[in-house]
Amino acid sequence: MRATFKNGIHPPAHKRIVEDIAIDFITPKIGCEMVYPLTQHIGAQCEPLIEIGDRVLVGQKIADSSAYVAAPIHSSVSGTVVAIRPHVTPSGFNVESIIIENDALFEEHESIKIPTKQYFEYSREEVIAIIREAGIVGLGGAGFPTHIKLSPPPDKIIDTIMVNAAECEPFLTTDYRVLLEEGDRLILGLKVILHIFPNACGIIAIEDNKPKAIKIMKDLASKEPNIHIKVLKSKYPQGCEKQLIYALNGKEVPIGGLPADVGCIVQNVDTVIAIHRAFFRGRPLMRKVVTLSGGAIKNPGNYKVRIGMPLSELIEVAGGFTEKPAKLIAGGPMMGVALYTPNVPLIKTSSGILCLTEEEAFIPPEQNCIRCGQCINHCPINLLPYRLNEHALVRDFEQFEKDFGTQCIECGSCSYICPAKRHLTQSIRAVKRTILAKNKK
Repeated sequence: MRATFKNGIHPPAHKRIVEDIAIDFITPKIGCEMVYPLTQHIGAQCEPLIEIGDRVLVGQKIADSSAYVAAPIHSSVSGTVVAIRPHVTPSGFNVESIIIENDALFEEHESIKIPTKQYFEYSREEVIAIIREAGIVGLGGAGFPTHIKLSPPPDKIIDTIMVNAAECEPFLTTDYRVLLEEGDRLILGLKVILHIFPNACGIIAIEDNKPKAIKIMKDLASKEPNIHIKVLKSKYPQGCEKQLIYALNGKEVPIGGLPADVGCIVQNVDTVIAIHRAFFRGRPLMRKVVTLSGGAIKNPGNYKVRIGMPLSELIEVAGGFTEKPAKLIAGGPMMGVALYTPNVPLIKTSSGILCLTEEEAFIPPEQNCIRCGQCINHCPINLLPYRLNEHALVRDFEQFEKDFGTQCIECGSCSYICPAKRHLTQSIRAVKRTILAKNKK
């Protein structure tokens, strides 16, 4: 029996396109305008620490905030600040951004240096401070500042640190390649976290469709008594935080609660690698591993890319298109965001860019609901998607909230399984955004 959660779906993986392609490095060209949005995480927007005309170096902190829920931003290139102005991001919003013209010299800031102390010589407070100063956030999509996630209230007893290596989104293979190529660094990064939670055990959770990664990680973890490899049943959305916790521990995170409420902290693979880089190489978060895939891209693969690089240049350096893509998606096909332009920067939470052909992007026309109940049977958090869709269409916000619409994780399972191809997730997401914006106001 493989660990799993209730309900869910089994969409085609589409991972064979790039899963056997090793991570390659993409370097921005001289003159490339690198874009650093001042909001790349959940929380307060950062403020610029530099001015137009300043020359900055690799690893230099260029923006920060005094707010608690925030993480600084560092330059990934050396060059000159040419503008500070709004720029469109992968989410489609215009966000105040720092724009740096890359000089291709990649001169490093004096703050980048190999640490002289071992991670276990730091106090808990020092570890948290280093992670915060490195600008590390959740790199799986949400972008929650990692130093806050690792600072639960004193009354929350943490007994499990989970590394989410499920990677259940179709097409995406970055976590898989990192497990194969940098598994030793993942173990060391997890040991840094366990250092500040000495009574917790570490679990690296991998779906059973990744046997090579499972074998490698089991061999690496065999020498670590408090780190275990757990095999999950391949199912979507196995990688969602609450579903992962239920699959591994059988615990349900309460509505409106956090994993810490059931003694767990969940971290993404690349987040743990970023922690390794901070403590063993003295480097802040400046790069991201992304999957470039789809039938319209000439050279699909897994690429290590400097944060701030425009997706248009990334696509160009990777060989460009074989045909005009019918749809560009930032992220995976289930939870990603469709782009209306490739002129957006790669940010901390970017996981992939899909360049889909007309056939791959085809969505059948929406039809009337046939009351089959498939959306209910497959919803991983037991909502009533068809009812939420009805509330969304008539803008009945009150009933939408009463039916727990704001708890939707937007995984797309209901839209995928619906035989009438109702735009369930899309309508729920739109109303959810409206309600959350009103509440924030």
